Formats: sequence, structure tokens, C-alpha cells
Amino acid sequence: MATLPQPASVKSAPPRRTIGFVTACSIVIANIIGTGIFTSLGFQLNDIGSGFALLMLWVIGGIAALCGALCYGELAAALPRSGGEYHFLSKIYHPAVGFMGGFVSATVGFAAPVALAAMAFGHYFNGVFSVGSPVVLSYVVVWIVTIFHLRNLQVGSAFQNVSTLVKLLLIGALIGAGFFIPSKQPISFSPAPGDKAAILSGAFAVALVYVMYSYSGWNASAYISSEIKRPEKNVPRSLLAGTSTVIVIYVLLNAIFLATTPAEELKGQLEVALVAGKHIFGENGGRFAGAIICLGLVAAISSMTWIGPRVTMSMGEDHWLLRWLGGKNEHGIPINAILLQLLFVNLLLLTQRFEDVVRYTQFSLLLCSFLAVLGVIVLRFTNPELERPYRVWLYPIPPVVFSVITIWMMFYLLRVHTAESVAGLATALLGLLLYFCAQKRHDRSR
Repeated sequence: MATLPQPASVKSAPPRRTIGFVTACSIVIANIIGTGIFTSLGFQLNDIGSGFALLMLWVIGGIAALCGALCYGELAAALPRSGGEYHFLSKIYHPAVGFMGGFVSATVGFAAPVALAAMAFGHYFNGVFSVGSPVVLSYVVVWIVTIFHLRNLQVGSAFQNVSTLVKLLLIGALIGAGFFIPSKQPISFSPAPGDKAAILSGAFAVALVYVMYSYSGWNASAYISSEIKRPEKNVPRSLLAGTSTVIVIYVLLNAIFLATTPAEELKGQLEVALVAGKHIFGENGGRFAGAIICLGLVAAISSMTWIGPRVTMSMGEDHWLLRWLGGKNEHGIPINAILLQLLFVNLLLLTQRFEDVVRYTQFSLLLCSFLAVLGVIVLRFTNPELERPYRVWLYPIPPVVFSVITIWMMFYLLRVHTAESVAGLATALLGLLLYFCAQKRHDRSR
């Protein structure tokens, strides 16, 4: 079935390439280091008690993210255009599959993480300053950031670089100070009997879903490749450099949290960094650290608010049913797409159920990223002559490793949290249904 035609009224001049390597890396790091690292450890401690197994969660998740980043680097260099999975899956498989990926990104991939980061911001802000309702604060922050991004890219770029730097300085301070704090619980990070069984268990696979949520964003710069200078070089480099940096940060930071803070105080807690910060820096120092984390969460919201609408903008440029999403202002900002994402974020904020949103989000996202990474192998067979300025290192190991880990997580997520997983799958299938309904309507109008 043919791709829906692109109306002439939506075609516009190519976007200006204003984003360099440093900003692209900053976007990747800011996308990854967001809500997950400051919230997920408490949920993991409910089922896993081994220090070695807990750190292996972050190592294995980091390896999967790094393999995915390498694969997305090849796809972005070979198929350079903003849009992420929407663009990749359309070119590799079929426009319907691409539309499904774009629909998931628009409704789940960015709106849900923005909502989750806003929920965490509300709780952290309330915990630090003891003012305001977490629910109201979550709405306020997403509205302020959205208004900010309705301005120009240069302003957004400056904010992204500064906020990411401040967040990294805080994490560096947490890690550095943590080495001088005596351990407050008997925990070992060396392998122990039973760790192998724990790592191969279903509980580990489900906990890994939270870790992959924490690593989500490893493909960030691939979504805006048409706005990056020399994308064939800077996109894969930014994905690799940004993801590698975060792997080291995550492993060290979680080791510090576990060594300095009693596990019972962390279990089931959303504000794990605030709890640990008070043990590391004292009550007032912990509150200051919590305030910096609030800024870091704003940076994560900002980064996803920047990137998400570019996906829906690309869909609007290609599909007549969504052509109103392809419009941009004089600065190249997709106004309508940004406002649509804001609507989805506000709807998700109504739930105020952090864990349910994470599990619902991850199944459909894992499915789309699995199809995209598998597409590296598919393209090697179906289009071997395609120009590839960057090729995956150690091919085919990265796509195979990523695929195996992803299938393992999806299997246990569907088995243990069936309702949330089926809801995520239904969201993806709804995207397919909308595509074929739009195609059928278009064919009738011809």
C-alpha cells in the first residue's frame, strides 16, 4: 500500500542545522538522566536484595542501551531525517509500521516520560520546600517548560547545556561525597552465591524494565538529526558518548545510594535521591541536593518537550490526516505538535500513578525500539547498497544483544504485569488502525 501523499501546503524549507556535537550530547545525557535514576531504585529493592545483582541491573541495562545507541547511529546516518522510529520503521518495513512507531512516540514515548518527570518534580519540590501540592506543581512545571520551548532553538539550546551541566555537577558531588561517608548497611557489591539465579529470574527481568526506563533517551539525538550539524558524524558520536557517560554515572551513583542509605528507608520510595542526599550531606545539604534534582527534572522535561514534537511534526508532513501538525513558525518550532504533546501530558498527569504509567509505557516502547534495532539487520539484507556513513561496530553483536535482552524483558513484563502490557500493546495497535483508516478514507476521496 502506498504512502499517503504529502500535500504541497505542508512542504517547507529544510530546517536549519543549528545543533552541534556538544549540544547533541547534552540532549542525550539530559534525556537519559531524568526521572528514572532518581526514583527507580526504591522499586527495585522490593524484590532484589543483593548489591551485586542491583548493580548488574544498571550494567546490563547500560549494555543494552549502548548497543541500541550504536544501532540507532547507523540508522540515523543512513536515513538522515528527524522522526526517530517513525522515520526508521517507515523506511525499513512499511509506512503503517512507521506510523505505529510515531503514534507510540507521540502518545507514550515522550508524553508519558514528561508526565512522570513532572510527577517526580512535584514530590521532590514538596519534599524540599514543604510547600505546594505535588499534583499542582506537576502541572505548573510542564506548562512553564512548554511556553519556554515555544520560543527559539538558540534559547532552548543554552538552557539545555546549562541545566545539564548543573545536574552533572550535583551527581558528581553525590558520588564524590559518597566515597567519604561510612557505609550504613552491610552490603557487598561482589558476586555471592545465589546471585546468578537472581540475575536470571523473572523479578530481575521486570526490575530491568525500570532500568531501561531510566536509560530511555539513549536514542535522543537520532530524533532531531535534520537539525544537527554533520549528522552522519555527530549523531552516532553523540549517542555513543552520551550513553557511555551515563552508564558510568548510573553504576557509581546507585552504589553510593546503596552504601550510604539503609535499604529499608529506600524501599518503595519515589524520592530515593532526596532520602540518600540527607544521609550524605545532612538534612540541609540533602534539601539543597533535592533542589538541584528538581532542576535536573526540569531539564529532562525540557529535553523531551524539545524532541517529542519533532516526531509528530514529521508525521504531519507525510500524512494528510495530520497535516496540521507539520506547521512551524518562523523559528522552525512545531507549535501545533508541541501543544498536542502538552495535551497528552496533562491527561496522563490525571492518573498520578507512577508505577502503572512506567509499566504501560515500557512495553510499547520496547516493541518499537526492538523493531528499529532489528531493522539494522533487515536493511543490511534488503538494501546492501545504501550509503552508510557510519556502520555499527562489531556487527552483528550489538543488534543481537539488544534484541535478546529486549525480548527477555517483554516476555516477563507481559507475564507478570499483563494488564499494563496489553494496554501498551493496544496503544501500538491503535496506531496501525488509525493508519489504515486514514488510508481507506483517502482512497475513497480520490
